Amino acid sequence: MAASILPGVLALLAPQTRLTDPAADARGDGGYVLPTRPAFTQDMLDLRALDTRGTPQGMQFTVTYGQLGNPWNSPAGFSAGVTDIFVKGALGGQATLGDLGLRTSGGGWQYHLRVSPGGSTLTEVDARGQERPLAAPTVQVSGSSLIVQTALPEGRYGYWVTNSVYSPLTRDGVLRPTTTPGPTALQAGRADAPVPVDVMAAPGDTQAYTRGTLAPVGETRDLVGIGLLALGGVGLLITVIATVFVWRRLNSRVRP
Repeated sequence: MAASILPGVLALLAPQTRLTDPAADARGDGGYVLPTRPAFTQDMLDLRALDTRGTPQGMQFTVTYGQLGNPWNSPAGFSAGVTDIFVKGALGGQATLGDLGLRTSGGGWQYHLRVSPGGSTLTEVDARGQERPLAAPTVQVSGSSLIVQTALPEGRYGYWVTNSVYSPLTRDGVLRPTTTPGPTALQAGRADAPVPVDVMAAPGDTQAYTRGTLAPVGETRDLVGIGLLALGGVGLLITVIATVFVWRRLNSRVRP
């Protein structure tokens, strides 16, 4: 009986997170002008949800967008945005979110996952602040979502999630804002505007574009207590059954 219940209990204990982001907010501070050559739509760059779950291979991320666009006709099947997921460390970590023009609030990051049409990467930062590569993630297209399998250890994490405009014509595949208009440019109102056109944040939180700081997000369900309670219940049930069985055997022996 316990053996049949155990897999379900272990599934409950697997780390899971569901994060959502408001729709139609993929224009930075609201004034970014997206490139028109090739044509980008706001939906292509609009972060909608992030689902994470633990697997035997490591954490798996499912990133959902308003639309999964491919304006550059990439063989990867997507080429509108570059999604960066910075994973919060237990203690300390880095306060600068790469070269995106943003800083963290509420702690620092230890792992950095970049999902890009030009090749996805996962890195870990050491105590000296140096990044080292981990096993390359695999990316699968599924409707308006990308399913990303990583070697990130299973766990319950906080996340900083951003989405930037992709361009194969730049060094790192990211198109940075400029104040100069043009069909191939990402136009912003100021020269030091943050690079991402969308970030995952609580509704109404605009600090990424007003102060340059981004708070971590995370809605991990606390399933440890539920799992331990279930295990305790199974153990108690087994104990009761065994006690009743022994009592009945002893009772049958003492009868004349």
